[in-house]
Amino acid sequence: MPVVSAPAKPRLLDRVVGLIRARHYSPRTEKAYVAWIKKYIFFHGKRHPDEMGSAQVEEFLSSLARKGRVSASTQNQAFSALLFLYREVLGREIALSDVVRAKRLPRVPLVLTRDEVAAILRHLEGSEWLMASLMYGSGLRLLECLRLRVKDIDLLRCEITVRDGKGGKDRITLLPGKLTSSIEAHLARVRRRHEVDIAAGVGSVALPDALERKYSRAPFEWAWQWVFPAARLYLDPMTGQRRRHHVHESVMQKAISVAVRVAQLSKPASCHTLRHSFATHLLEAGYDIRTIQELLGHSDVSTTMIYTHVLNRGRTGVKSPFDSMS
Repeated sequence: MPVVSAPAKPRLLDRVVGLIRARHYSPRTEKAYVAWIKKYIFFHGKRHPDEMGSAQVEEFLSSLARKGRVSASTQNQAFSALLFLYREVLGREIALSDVVRAKRLPRVPLVLTRDEVAAILRHLEGSEWLMASLMYGSGLRLLECLRLRVKDIDLLRCEITVRDGKGGKDRITLLPGKLTSSIEAHLARVRRRHEVDIAAGVGSVALPDALERKYSRAPFEWAWQWVFPAARLYLDPMTGQRRRHHVHESVMQKAISVAVRVAQLSKPASCHTLRHSFATHLLEAGYDIRTIQELLGHSDVSTTMIYTHVLNRGRTGVKSPFDSMS
């Protein structure tokens, strides 16, 4: 009677990826977690994580702070990856008591004047101009802007619903009324291209969580399409389908970088600078800090309070004693 061998046990990283996808984490999180787990394994001479524990995790995280000089957020991401590895994949708890923590230094955000924002926008066109206008006019993070779907924009109420923002939270922010006609025209062009894709059998998009399994036609529906779709199709490794993703963040980052240079601004502005400027300009206009907190999606008002630095400058702020000298 032939001997039936037991099925091969999946490799560690395959198990990590499988569990990440089962929990519907983003591809970005998957990539980051796998990278940190690999670095942890190589740091300890390719020892299997199951042979190690809290002491080795502490040593690795402390090394990131001491030698790698990583930021606090980067160290926290590495810890989250290793916590997932031990708790979810290996079924073990790790207790950390002696990790050298990377310091989170307070930073005053870079802010543009209204004229500087206008100068940047003058050197953008098409969908890139519209994306930059939304980041400034609605306070969107770059990826929040790129991941907008048609159903998230309410032109009648002038509202944008941000889905699964930072921290996994949804929120509602304002849509500038001056942008409604531009968005309508943009969506009309996107819809025409979507109809061409549908006719070619490639008009579907990836959906969050398990929606695609529940509603098989939803990926083809107009409401679920990206507001800012990519110019090229891609092959989805999960489904094997040819699809259209949203615009890659590097496209917008490069466009802003070029616009800042051509506008000859002296500030090293980025996409996120537009969000900082949105918050600061609202505060300067007299809107209360709680309203701005809600629009930005900050969990803690202390995060929003950093923008109050604008109250201490300019005509309405503290006056320098030098200006009172005769």
